Amino acid sequence: MKKAIKLVLFLLFFATTALIANDTYGSSSYTKSMKEHLISAKDAVKLLGKKEVVFVSGDSHDTYEAIGHIVGSVEMYAHHLHHSDITGRMECAPLFMCPQEAQEYIGSKGISNNTLVIAYDNFRGPNATGVWAFFKSFGHDKVKILNGGMDAMKAVDPNQQLVDTYKDRIKTLKKLSKEHKENKTKVAQYKQEEETLKNKMDELEPKLYIQKGKEPKHTHATYTIDMKKIDWDLIVSKDEVLKASLDLTQKGKDSKYRIIDTRAMAEIIGENKLDNVARGGHIPGATFLEWSNITDFDNKLSFKKLEELQKAFDKYGIKKDQTIYAYCHVGAGRSTEIVVALRMLGYKNAKVYTGSWDEWGNDMNLPINR
Repeated sequence: MKKAIKLVLFLLFFATTALIANDTYGSSSYTKSMKEHLISAKDAVKLLGKKEVVFVSGDSHDTYEAIGHIVGSVEMYAHHLHHSDITGRMECAPLFMCPQEAQEYIGSKGISNNTLVIAYDNFRGPNATGVWAFFKSFGHDKVKILNGGMDAMKAVDPNQQLVDTYKDRIKTLKKLSKEHKENKTKVAQYKQEEETLKNKMDELEPKLYIQKGKEPKHTHATYTIDMKKIDWDLIVSKDEVLKASLDLTQKGKDSKYRIIDTRAMAEIIGENKLDNVARGGHIPGATFLEWSNITDFDNKLSFKKLEELQKAFDKYGIKKDQTIYAYCHVGAGRSTEIVVALRMLGYKNAKVYTGSWDEWGNDMNLPINR
């Protein structure tokens, strides 16, 4: 049994070493523009537990508690950061929240103006970028997106690698027990090894970077929003989007604007209408570029490499001299994924329509297409 465990540890060491050696998207390969927006798991793990650093989960409450979260992190579900009433009306549009409310909410999470915020989600990117845009719009410059989110953190966690290897070994042991069920001596050995591995997993559980459970209590911090520092170049109102839509309808490809609808086709054609939105459809003149074109699903990273992202935008005719407005359902998720990708590529006039379809679809005075 001891030999088997030693073999497992050796294989784990080899696999982890290979993972690090073959990391083609490590922090050392990040460009300057990427470093302005992203942080790698290898760099982020060094900041766990550090003063004035808060990891913020953009995923849902259920995901945070049941699926897992980075140890010590706070929960700020991206879809709830766009604060509208039941009719989609945003009190302080185009701001995600009214400043007083935002100050109180941010401070309740133990975040001050000096805090480095590291936004993350599972790995896909939309919810993490939603958190990023929320903070950035209020002039909070110390905010990064954890590229690869929780999956990336698991990949650099040696204890997680052990746990995963133990789980695989336990599956093998269960299979062997069934195959040799007539040999009670062997079955007893398998059971004993399985029990030993389970005990080791229990010992490692509190040391993992990703854990399940409720959000810890935070010491309330003072957070102040300076209206002079609001990043108006990141957010856009429905009036500006309407202006762009009318221009696109009249001029087509000759328009200086581009409106990007980042949602799934069922939403775009009005077949799937979410939450309390009165109407399904899309903004006239919009270009359909789904957020999933941005995420690196193969490597479980929030963004593909820059050259791949550029090809995606080139394919849809998105140019750097255009004024670009991206929207989704609530303006803090799929649209922010697109905007961050554009900004990393040097598209300076890329903005998030914070009201998105929640606001547009509920305003009967605004035009829609299906």
